[in-house]
Order: sequence, then C-alpha cells, then structure tokens
Amino acid sequence: MKVDGDIAGFVLPFAAGVTAGVLSAHFHEPVSSGMIMTASLLPPLYLTHPSRRRLDGRITIIIIAISAFLCGMVTGITGSHISVSGISGLAESKAILLGKSMQEAIDSIPFTSDGTGAIIKALLTGERSDIPPYVAEAFRASGASHILALSGLHLGIIYGIIRRILTPIGNSSAALRIQSCIVILSCGIYTMATGAGPSIARAFLFILLGETSALSGRSRSTGTILMGAMLIQLTVSPESIRSAGFQLSYAAMAGIAYLYPRIRNLWPGAEKDGIIGWIWNSASMSIACQVTTGPIAWLWFRTFPQHFLLTNLLAIPLAGIIIPVSLSTLILNTFGICPDIMIKATEALVNMLSAALEIISTM
Repeated sequence: MKVDGDIAGFVLPFAAGVTAGVLSAHFHEPVSSGMIMTASLLPPLYLTHPSRRRLDGRITIIIIAISAFLCGMVTGITGSHISVSGISGLAESKAILLGKSMQEAIDSIPFTSDGTGAIIKALLTGERSDIPPYVAEAFRASGASHILALSGLHLGIIYGIIRRILTPIGNSSAALRIQSCIVILSCGIYTMATGAGPSIARAFLFILLGETSALSGRSRSTGTILMGAMLIQLTVSPESIRSAGFQLSYAAMAGIAYLYPRIRNLWPGAEKDGIIGWIWNSASMSIACQVTTGPIAWLWFRTFPQHFLLTNLLAIPLAGIIIPVSLSTLILNTFGICPDIMIKATEALVNMLSAALEIISTM
C-alpha cells in the first residue's frame, strides 16, 4: 500500500495539472507553458539542495505534489496544441482496416434479426450505429450501456481467451515470455482495430503493465497499475482527460482497486461459499464501481440506473459468454464452416440478453 500511496502522491497532482493545462489551452487563457515548465523544475532542484535534509517529510510530499501539478500543466498545455489523431501510421491503419473487415464479416453472418448482428458488432468492434433505437434505449434505461461501449470488460474477456489458447505452450520462463509477447501484441492490434478509444486504451495499458510487471517480478497490484496507466495515458494523450470514457473507466478501476476489497471483506470467506459467494463478490464489485462512477455519469448524462445491481449480475456474465461464442461464430463463418446450430445459439444468447434488459428497463 505504501508503494500505491507514493505513486498516487505524484500521479494525482499530475492529473490535476493536466486538467488545468487542457482547460487553460481550451479557453485560450494567456498561460505561458515556458514559464510553467521553468517553475516545474524548481521544486525538484530544491529537493536536491543540501538543506533538503532538514525538511519535514510532509513538506517534501507537498513539494513533490506541486512539481507534479506543474509538470501536468505543461503536458496539458503543450499536448492540447500539438496533439494529432491517435490513430496514425501504417500499422495502425492496417489495424483499422482489420476492424472494418470484422464489421463486414459480422454483417455477413445470416442472423434472422438485424438487431443481433448490431449488438455483436458493438460488443466486438465498438460500432454502435446500427443498433435499433429501442434496443439502445433498453440498454440505457437498465444501466447496461457500458456493455456496448468497448472497455476493460471486453478486452479482459479477449485477454482471457488468448491466455487460454496459449496454455499448451507451457509455464517455463521462456514460454511465459512468449505468451506475454503474443498477448500484448494481440491485444494491442485489437485495441487499434477498434479505434483505441480512451477506455479500451486504458485496458490495454493495464494488460501491458500487468504482463511487464509479472515478467520482471515487480508489484502488480491493481492500484499501482492504475496509477501507472493513468500517468502514461495522460502523458501520451492529455486531451483524453476530457473524455467521459476516460473518466468513467478510471473511476471504475479506482472502485475495484480501493473499495471492492473492503466491501467484499464484509462477508469473510465469501469466495468459498459457492454460488452465494459468487453473487456477493459480483455485487460487491458492482456496488464499488457504481459508487465511483455514479457521480461522473450523473454529471455527463444526468441519469442514475436504479437497477444497476440486477443488471450487472445478469448482463456481465451473459456478455462473458456472448463475446467468445460470437468470436467463434465469426471465425467459423469467415471460413465457411460455421454450423447453423452455432449461429442460432449465438442469436439465442443475444436475444436472452436483450430480453432481460428490456424487462429490467420497464421495472
């Protein structure tokens, strides 16, 4: 926890500085990034001075926080002026073409309902424009809109599928390194293919940092990875801090990192209590995420899902089944060997999800 606290002591002021810098640049206020950059160098220079040994620990923390805030302001101001589209370059262009090819391949699957393909397209590629209005409203009213927006949930499921496929490689040091490289490369390509939005980019950074930490034997606590991912993402793309997806994604992970363990531990040994324990753990995570994301969602959308607990207990497990089944159907259909029973099973699962959410939305 001390490591988490030390990292947070720099990253959170840095994020606040990025916010101030981005807003300052956005409103064209007369702020000199050169002056701020010079000022940001003074606190660390002061900390290296011989008199630093006489400083109180709390003063040192304050100086570091000020320095982080000023560095964040410089990043926010300069990033707002020089930032370009995050999707550029030959490799990324190829990845985007792959994403469009996936969408076309999904459209070619002979589902009986257009809504089925539209939902699967949203779940696998993030493209939601084809979803019928009544389906989109059911997802929104039931509090399941996050299921359709590509995020850590989706990339986490993809990550799990790839990990399971790579299991036969073995558990030796060399095999683990090979697995990590394949996982990072595959998830990176998928992230770019789906547009590399702030939420899924955060999820990819979690995978990248988690795999790197595991291979190097370093700490891989959720809190440490959360702060590291935020620092990297804001440095590379400071404007993303103004995105609802960025804010909700990091707020949800903060709830999982810091609130979820405390809520879960209100029932000691719940993980050993079978289905009841699973329900408690799932409910604990849902409550933790709602506590941290609820205020942000209200500020952005002026809505608060009353039945979020029931929705997440039903929708997330179903999404965890639908995504790998849909991927299997997509791959088999692309090669022309997908049996009708597979297509019907996929459609039945999607219809089950839609029907459940429609019922919840009318409660």
